[in-house]
Amino acid sequence: MWLLATGDFAAHGGMDRANHALAAWLAANDGDVHLVAHRVDADLASLSGVHVHLVPRPFGAHLVGAPLLRGAAARMTREMPAGTRILMNGGNGACGVATWIHYLHAAYVPDVAVSLRTRVSASAGRRYYLRREAAALRAAPLVICNSRRTAADVQRHYGVAPAKTTVVYYGIDGTAFAPVSARERQEAKQALGIEPDRPLAIFIGALGDRRKGFDLLFDAWRMLAARGGWDAALLVAGAGVERDAWAERARAEGLRGVHVLGFRTDVARLLAAADVLVHPARYEAYGLGVHEAICRGVPAIVSAAAGVAERFPSALAPLLLPEGATAEDVASALTRWSARPGDWRAAVGELSAALRARSWDDMAADVARAVEAA
Repeated sequence: MWLLATGDFAAHGGMDRANHALAAWLAANDGDVHLVAHRVDADLASLSGVHVHLVPRPFGAHLVGAPLLRGAAARMTREMPAGTRILMNGGNGACGVATWIHYLHAAYVPDVAVSLRTRVSASAGRRYYLRREAAALRAAPLVICNSRRTAADVQRHYGVAPAKTTVVYYGIDGTAFAPVSARERQEAKQALGIEPDRPLAIFIGALGDRRKGFDLLFDAWRMLAARGGWDAALLVAGAGVERDAWAERARAEGLRGVHVLGFRTDVARLLAAADVLVHPARYEAYGLGVHEAICRGVPAIVSAAAGVAERFPSALAPLLLPEGATAEDVASALTRWSARPGDWRAAVGELSAALRARSWDDMAADVARAVEAA
């Protein structure tokens, strides 16, 4: 029997997708699985052996719902029979049990550039999450991390012994995120209203603060457009309080070909059309969107400090952005990519095959073994 606690078990998104995959694998291979969460996708909730314990998230506010989730998870931990294997996400639940880190609050201070109310809420939320994170990680017998970068952050910020951390990389649906041919890419562009031969960049990430670095990409795009000869289009897939502001700014500055799409569930289809993904994140514990792009055969310009970048071979190093990257750095990387896009697509082939060889089931089995060993 298992007990898992996290905010969402959903098939879309980074950590949500990983949690969904783990729960589904446990249900298929280990019997009863109890899920304490704000949201559980219907396909997962309907599986035999899955027991859902929903916790409200009043007004959709994460900070209001977080203490309710923690309380429910701690209560379920006390009520579960002896021998139950328990895994919490970060500070979401009880202390003294194994925890899985997808994002470390101590590793990044959010830069929220909207209303005063939003900034105050973000500051209060960070203080709460830091307290819960510290308590959970310092008491955990095992901390599962999604990258070596995350493991190093856990050890540095909270003094967790290296022996208590282990790295388990994410998996992928290798069928949904398979490489596409040139013809398939052209057809995917046409379906999105993009000229088949026009270069297409894509950004995938939340637009709620500046962590994903879209502001750097936007300024880089302005630089390239101002220099002339830059004819690429840009798709922006992501939700957040700054989404509408970025769309309006693109219109106001006359940046043709910039399409702010909002939240999308068809990421695999969008990536089929893309020639390059740009991910200049200031902090990224892993970066599933980059992982998915590489699996589709799409070169990725990404921060060298992102967890996923530690899996890049040296041949792709010119596409990595330095720590503290500027808009000029992003523009330079885009220029390097645009000089020989076909070569960069070929260069990702080996990494793409390696990432696609590891399924979500492989990841889930590794997580389960680590918890059982602990």
